[in-house]
Amino acid sequence: MTTRNLPAVGILLVAVALSAGCGSDDDGSPTATPSASSEAAPTGLPTPQAAPSADGATPPPAAQGTTQRRPASPPPVVLPKRPARAPGAKQVVDAFRAAGLKVPHPKDRSVDCGPDGLGLGCSELIATDAVTVYVFPDETSASDIAETWGGQSYRRGAVVLNYLEAKTPAADRPGYEKALDRLG
Repeated sequence: MTTRNLPAVGILLVAVALSAGCGSDDDGSPTATPSASSEAAPTGLPTPQAAPSADGATPPPAAQGTTQRRPASPPPVVLPKRPARAPGAKQVVDAFRAAGLKVPHPKDRSVDCGPDGLGLGCSELIATDAVTVYVFPDETSASDIAETWGGQSYRRGAVVLNYLEAKTPAADRPGYEKALDRLG
Protein backbone atom coordinates (compact mmCIF):
# COMPACT_ATOMS: atom_id res chain seq x y z
CA MET A 1 0.00 0.00 0.00
CA THR A 2 1.33 3.45 -0.83
CA THR A 3 1.30 6.42 1.49
CA ARG A 4 -1.03 8.24 -0.89
CA ASN A 5 -3.77 5.71 -0.09
CA LEU A 6 -3.45 6.02 3.72
CA PRO A 7 -5.70 9.13 4.07
CA ALA A 8 -8.41 7.47 1.98
CA VAL A 9 -8.16 4.27 4.02
CA GLY A 10 -8.34 6.29 7.23
CA ILE A 11 -11.48 8.08 6.10
CA LEU A 12 -13.08 4.76 5.15
CA LEU A 13 -12.25 3.30 8.57
CA VAL A 14 -13.80 6.30 10.32
CA ALA A 15 -16.92 6.03 8.16
CA VAL A 16 -17.25 2.31 8.93
CA ALA A 17 -16.75 2.93 12.63
CA LEU A 18 -19.39 5.67 12.69
CA SER A 19 -21.92 3.66 10.72
CA ALA A 20 -21.41 0.51 12.77
CA GLY A 21 -23.61 1.91 15.52
CA CYS A 22 -26.33 3.09 13.14
CA GLY A 23 -29.16 0.64 12.62
CA SER A 24 -27.73 -1.96 14.99
CA ASP A 25 -29.99 -4.23 16.98
CA ASP A 26 -28.90 -2.72 20.29
CA ASP A 27 -30.78 -4.56 22.99
CA GLY A 28 -29.40 -2.39 25.77
CA SER A 29 -27.06 -5.11 27.08
CA PRO A 30 -23.67 -3.99 28.47
CA THR A 31 -21.83 -5.75 25.62
CA ALA A 32 -23.50 -3.64 22.93
CA THR A 33 -21.30 -1.02 21.33
CA PRO A 34 -22.28 2.56 22.02
CA SER A 35 -23.83 4.53 19.20
CA ALA A 36 -22.11 7.47 17.53
CA SER A 37 -24.52 9.87 19.22
CA SER A 38 -23.61 8.78 22.76
CA GLU A 39 -19.84 9.01 22.35
CA ALA A 40 -17.60 11.24 20.33
CA ALA A 41 -15.89 9.57 17.40
CA PRO A 42 -12.21 8.89 18.15
CA THR A 43 -11.00 10.60 15.00
CA GLY A 44 -9.24 13.56 16.49
CA LEU A 45 -11.11 15.72 13.97
CA PRO A 46 -13.20 18.59 15.29
CA THR A 47 -16.94 18.17 15.14
CA PRO A 48 -18.52 20.81 12.91
CA GLN A 49 -20.49 23.35 14.93
CA ALA A 50 -22.98 25.90 13.65
CA ALA A 51 -21.58 29.41 13.92
CA PRO A 52 -23.66 31.81 15.98
CA SER A 53 -25.25 34.70 14.13
CA ALA A 54 -24.63 38.38 14.90
CA ASP A 55 -27.32 38.37 17.60
CA GLY A 56 -25.72 35.36 19.30
CA ALA A 57 -28.42 32.83 18.35
CA THR A 58 -27.37 29.60 16.65
CA PRO A 59 -29.06 29.20 13.25
CA PRO A 60 -31.16 26.07 12.65
CA PRO A 61 -29.43 23.21 10.86
CA ALA A 62 -29.57 23.36 7.07
CA ALA A 63 -32.59 21.59 5.64
CA GLN A 64 -31.99 18.60 3.45
CA GLY A 65 -32.82 19.13 -0.24
CA THR A 66 -36.27 17.98 -1.16
CA THR A 67 -36.98 15.63 -3.99
CA GLN A 68 -39.41 16.93 -6.56
CA ARG A 69 -42.28 14.50 -6.99
CA ARG A 70 -43.48 13.78 -10.48
CA PRO A 71 -47.03 12.76 -11.32
CA ALA A 72 -47.63 9.02 -11.51
CA SER A 73 -48.81 9.30 -15.09
CA PRO A 74 -48.14 11.82 -17.84
CA PRO A 75 -50.60 14.66 -18.21
CA PRO A 76 -53.35 14.07 -20.75
CA VAL A 77 -52.62 15.12 -24.30
CA VAL A 78 -54.62 18.18 -25.31
CA LEU A 79 -55.40 18.02 -29.01
CA PRO A 80 -56.49 20.96 -31.15
CA LYS A 81 -60.22 21.16 -31.79
CA ARG A 82 -61.57 20.22 -35.19
CA PRO A 83 -63.49 22.83 -37.14
CA ALA A 84 -67.17 22.97 -36.21
CA ARG A 85 -68.28 22.26 -39.78
CA ALA A 86 -65.91 19.28 -40.26
CA PRO A 87 -67.19 15.78 -39.53
CA GLY A 88 -65.53 13.85 -36.72
CA ALA A 89 -63.39 10.80 -37.46
CA LYS A 90 -65.97 8.48 -35.87
CA GLN A 91 -68.72 10.08 -37.98
CA VAL A 92 -66.64 9.41 -41.12
CA VAL A 93 -66.09 5.76 -40.16
CA ASP A 94 -69.82 5.40 -39.43
CA ALA A 95 -70.61 6.86 -42.88
CA PHE A 96 -68.28 4.29 -44.48
CA ARG A 97 -70.04 1.49 -42.62
CA ALA A 98 -73.48 2.84 -43.64
CA ALA A 99 -72.32 2.89 -47.27
CA GLY A 100 -71.41 -0.82 -47.03
CA LEU A 101 -67.65 -0.18 -47.07
CA LYS A 102 -65.18 -2.24 -45.05
CA VAL A 103 -63.95 -0.62 -41.82
CA PRO A 104 -62.69 -3.59 -39.80
CA HIS A 105 -61.06 -3.14 -36.40
CA PRO A 106 -61.48 0.62 -35.89
CA LYS A 107 -59.08 1.99 -33.27
CA ASP A 108 -59.17 5.52 -31.89
CA ARG A 109 -55.53 6.59 -32.06
CA SER A 110 -56.09 10.30 -31.52
CA VAL A 111 -53.35 10.30 -28.88
CA ASP A 112 -50.90 9.73 -31.77
CA CYS A 113 -51.79 13.19 -33.08
CA GLY A 114 -50.13 14.88 -30.12
CA PRO A 115 -46.51 15.65 -29.32
CA ASP A 116 -45.84 12.22 -27.80
CA GLY A 117 -47.20 10.36 -30.81
CA LEU A 118 -46.63 11.06 -34.49
CA GLY A 119 -46.84 14.78 -33.81
CA LEU A 120 -48.96 15.46 -36.89
CA GLY A 121 -51.11 18.04 -35.12
CA CYS A 122 -54.39 16.38 -36.01
CA SER A 123 -57.50 16.69 -33.89
CA GLU A 124 -58.80 13.14 -34.32
CA LEU A 125 -57.45 9.90 -35.74
CA ILE A 126 -59.21 6.57 -36.26
CA ALA A 127 -57.33 3.73 -37.92
CA THR A 128 -59.06 0.73 -39.47
CA ASP A 129 -57.64 -2.18 -41.41
CA ALA A 130 -59.06 -0.60 -44.59
CA VAL A 131 -58.38 3.14 -44.26
CA THR A 132 -57.09 5.66 -41.71
CA VAL A 133 -59.15 8.82 -41.05
CA TYR A 134 -57.44 12.02 -39.89
CA VAL A 135 -59.31 15.19 -38.94
CA PHE A 136 -57.18 18.35 -38.70
CA PRO A 137 -57.92 21.65 -36.95
CA ASP A 138 -57.83 23.53 -40.27
CA GLU A 139 -57.78 22.90 -44.00
CA THR A 140 -54.22 24.20 -44.42
CA SER A 141 -52.81 21.52 -42.09
CA ALA A 142 -54.91 18.87 -43.82
CA SER A 143 -53.69 20.01 -47.23
CA ASP A 144 -50.04 19.97 -46.14
CA ILE A 145 -50.29 16.39 -44.88
CA ALA A 146 -52.25 15.21 -47.93
CA GLU A 147 -49.51 16.64 -50.18
CA THR A 148 -46.86 14.90 -48.11
CA TRP A 149 -48.59 11.56 -48.59
CA GLY A 150 -49.02 12.22 -52.31
CA GLY A 151 -51.28 9.79 -54.19
CA GLN A 152 -51.77 7.67 -51.08
CA SER A 153 -54.37 9.97 -49.54
CA TYR A 154 -57.55 11.90 -50.24
CA ARG A 155 -58.55 15.22 -48.66
CA ARG A 156 -61.96 16.80 -48.28
CA GLY A 157 -61.83 19.99 -46.17
CA ALA A 158 -60.10 19.22 -42.86
CA VAL A 159 -60.49 15.42 -43.26
CA VAL A 160 -57.74 13.31 -44.82
CA LEU A 161 -58.07 9.64 -45.72
CA ASN A 162 -54.74 7.86 -45.64
CA TYR A 163 -54.32 4.64 -47.59
CA LEU A 164 -50.64 4.05 -46.76
CA GLU A 165 -50.94 2.24 -43.45
CA ALA A 166 -53.94 0.11 -44.41
CA LYS A 167 -52.70 -0.60 -47.94
CA THR A 168 -56.17 0.02 -49.34
CA PRO A 169 -56.56 -1.42 -52.84
CA ALA A 170 -56.83 1.31 -55.49
CA ALA A 171 -60.16 -0.13 -56.69
CA ASP A 172 -61.74 0.43 -53.22
CA ARG A 173 -60.58 4.03 -52.73
CA PRO A 174 -63.30 5.80 -54.80
CA GLY A 175 -66.00 4.32 -52.55
CA TYR A 176 -64.42 5.82 -49.40
CA GLU A 177 -63.91 9.15 -51.15
CA LYS A 178 -67.55 9.34 -52.35
CA ALA A 179 -68.83 8.51 -48.85
CA LEU A 180 -66.66 11.28 -47.39
CA ASP A 181 -67.81 13.75 -50.07
CA ARG A 182 -71.46 13.05 -49.11
CA LEU A 183 -70.74 14.13 -45.52
CA GLY A 184 -69.35 17.48 -46.48
